[in-house]
Amino acid sequence: MAKRFPTSPSHPERICWGCDLYCPAKALACGNGADRTMHPVELFGEGWEQLEDRLGQPISDRQDLQRDKR
Repeated sequence: MAKRFPTSPSHPERICWGCDLYCPAKALACGNGADRTMHPVELFGEGWEQLEDRLGQPISDRQDLQRDKR
């Protein structure tokens, strides 16, 4: 069974989020030259889990939604 993915960890920058190992950022087990995978909160900010409804829309539709909200 896979580990439950944390939605808002206290220090996401200290861990690699690329697989279920959750290795420390300075001791990756993925292999030589592996880079740390960032947590979605680092990439998209708070509320990243609500982006799911917008992922399937074309960019033009998302821009129209942004104009409607203003």
